[in-house]
Amino acid sequence: MKTSSVILFALLLGSFGLNAQGSQDYGAGLKMNFNEKGSKYMRFVLWNQIWARSIDNNPGTLVNGTPSDNTLDISARRIRILAYSQISPRYMVVLHFGVNNQSFVQGGGSATSGTGGYGAGKKPQMFFHDAYSEYAIKLATKDSPNTLSFGAGLHYFNGISRMTSASTLNFLAVDAPIFNWPLIENSDQFARLYGIYAKGKLGKLDYRLNMNKPFATNLTPTNASTSNAAIAVDNNGDSKLSTGGYAMYQFLDQESNLLPYTVGTYVGTKRVFNLGAGFYNQPEGTISQTNGLKSKHAINSFAVDAFVDMPIGDKKKNMAITAYSALYLNDFGPNYLRNTGIMNPGTIDPAYTGTKALAGAGNARPLVGTGSIWYTQAGLLLPKNSDSPKLRVQPFVAYTLKQLDALPAAGSYFDIGSNFYIDGHNSKITLQYSSRPIYSSKDNISDYKGEFVIQFANYL
Repeated sequence: MKTSSVILFALLLGSFGLNAQGSQDYGAGLKMNFNEKGSKYMRFVLWNQIWARSIDNNPGTLVNGTPSDNTLDISARRIRILAYSQISPRYMVVLHFGVNNQSFVQGGGSATSGTGGYGAGKKPQMFFHDAYSEYAIKLATKDSPNTLSFGAGLHYFNGISRMTSASTLNFLAVDAPIFNWPLIENSDQFARLYGIYAKGKLGKLDYRLNMNKPFATNLTPTNASTSNAAIAVDNNGDSKLSTGGYAMYQFLDQESNLLPYTVGTYVGTKRVFNLGAGFYNQPEGTISQTNGLKSKHAINSFAVDAFVDMPIGDKKKNMAITAYSALYLNDFGPNYLRNTGIMNPGTIDPAYTGTKALAGAGNARPLVGTGSIWYTQAGLLLPKNSDSPKLRVQPFVAYTLKQLDALPAAGSYFDIGSNFYIDGHNSKITLQYSSRPIYSSKDNISDYKGEFVIQFANYL
């Protein structure tokens, strides 16, 4: 195959990965061509995800110093810019930067607090999410679809599951469940690590492997009186190199791996059935203490998953199903547990005399810990409306079961909602209601709280 044909093939794969689930009018998007053929180019992707929320706060919550049972807010979940360029099929550079999680009380730049021009939540800091260079060792040809590339930098070619490298442009639900990034904002930088990776295709097997240097963590463990009571915390010292990877066998349509981002739903444009498995290991990633004696523990995570996305029924109606299920097995050391809430508006009220939630204030919940997590989501793309063929409706549900060593009572989490596609994922509105358990003690769920989100999302 001629070099120009190889380049065009790679470009088509890369474009399809972003366009297949978007508007048919989008084409190549915001693209600057450096030659007449368009084989040398730079492409930009810009997107906003704005949330309007109603949050039932955990017991004992203060919001900006005010006791609050329910909080309404409008906030920026993501404001991002992605740029990537190839002037040769043999190498590529990728830069991805932006802002996350700015609300009326949090997400501001360093040292922003109080009232005024640099008050709480204001002037958030823009930072790089991805910044890496990639080199192709083997390109696809007419006789062989197999490929192999390697890269280095701040990258997103992650194990341990499909969702650990999820694209934020095309979720089925309003967002990822977050535990799909088990290291999130502890030893990684917003699900990215500095390291070296290899990616490729071998027949219908798509794979990625990495070796990274985790960011430093230094939490201090509490001194437990018995080994059963010891609690591991993130403290990796001079962090050991981590290894990870993920592979998926693609039985039907083949997905692009030009960029690391995996698609959440193709909105009836592809026939995909994949089975995957992945792992992550970092020696001495956490530490615990018993009777003054400190012990280091490896972080080990494994996952297996399945993804189905395909049209069903009459082609003219263009109905489709999307389903994803994953089982995560995490070992961070004894009784390890992290609690968090997306854009959490609350802090603990020290004057509250009732029973507080173990997870903390606001919308905090047990996120991830040593133990297992099973996650499943499913959506149905409803038939086209002949009067408004671009407007599509896609109701969905999701369920999570967390069985964590630190919380003997297993926790169930529910999500239900719908996407309203104005023009594919390029322009959509998503509604979702989520329910989370409230732990009053390690072995008791005393209540459930809810959160309603309306997301306004566009990308170009």
